[in-house]
Amino acid sequence: MIKYAIIDDEPIAHSIIEEFAKEIISLQKVDNCYDAFQAIDLLQKKKIDLLFLDINMPKLTGFEMLKTLKNPPKIIVTTAYREFALEGYEFQVSDYLLKPFTFSRFLKAVNTVLELKENITKPTDVLSDFIEIKVDKKRHRVKLSEILFIEAQGNYCKVVIKTGNLLTLRGISDMQSALSEQFLRIHNSFIINKDMVTAIEGNRIYIGKKVIPIGRTYKQNLKAL
Repeated sequence: MIKYAIIDDEPIAHSIIEEFAKEIISLQKVDNCYDAFQAIDLLQKKKIDLLFLDINMPKLTGFEMLKTLKNPPKIIVTTAYREFALEGYEFQVSDYLLKPFTFSRFLKAVNTVLELKENITKPTDVLSDFIEIKVDKKRHRVKLSEILFIEAQGNYCKVVIKTGNLLTLRGISDMQSALSEQFLRIHNSFIINKDMVTAIEGNRIYIGKKVIPIGRTYKQNLKAL
């Protein structure tokens, strides 16, 4: 079950999304928010899996709100402004719905989120040394010790292993939550396997010949190394 909330300053937008969402059994509404401040308060109190987020809102825009969130849920942008689409990639939004949108387009966006949720599963007790990664329609069983690092590429993640790369439709935050403590987030776009680090120099980490930058907000994570 995907728990969702709507953040939009237009009541009619709430009505349309709610009507569409009622047709999808895997969606469950948690609350309605009419500005970004209500949404921030809601996210502090309740677990939300998905936000239907308008961008052009008074006082604080949708993207400005996202900048304040450390671990945002999945985001489906709903807006009348096409020019915001490019900026949405910075926040790794799952989809971008241009108002007015049809039910079929809404369903496609929701299915993207559902697929993202299923792409990678956490290791079970039996397969604690492995992770399952979905590439297109094929699932790969990957040994954690074989992963060098993971790099975010828009809505995708490139999983770099000793024998090559796997490109999976999964946000880096979701990937991070599916991995063990063996892995460390050191940048908005990079997760590393701590066992694979060969050198640290200034604000850079080396994994073999690959040089990976250390984000300013992640410097404290270096203590884990």
